[in-house]
Amino acid sequence: MDTSQPLVVTLPARPTRDEVARLCAELAAAPPGDVVCEVGALAPADLAAVDALARLKLAAGRRGHRIRFHGAGPDLRALLLLTGLDGTLET
Repeated sequence: MDTSQPLVVTLPARPTRDEVARLCAELAAAPPGDVVCEVGALAPADLAAVDALARLKLAAGRRGHRIRFHGAGPDLRALLLLTGLDGTLET
């Protein structure tokens, strides 16, 4: 991975467990660095979406990546605040 450019991963509107597992495997295979996860398509903002973000955050952390979530809508931000994960899963 070019260290000057972050690795960009994109979550679809309703990511399946298989899609999240594939993205986690992609993170595990990449050398440590910055990662931007595009989450703007996530709809609806529900606990499955929060679970997907948490899994990606854990996978990134295990490999030494610094992950940022980009494009979160107000519903997802509110749900992260409600669950207490707004600080952990910064958007």
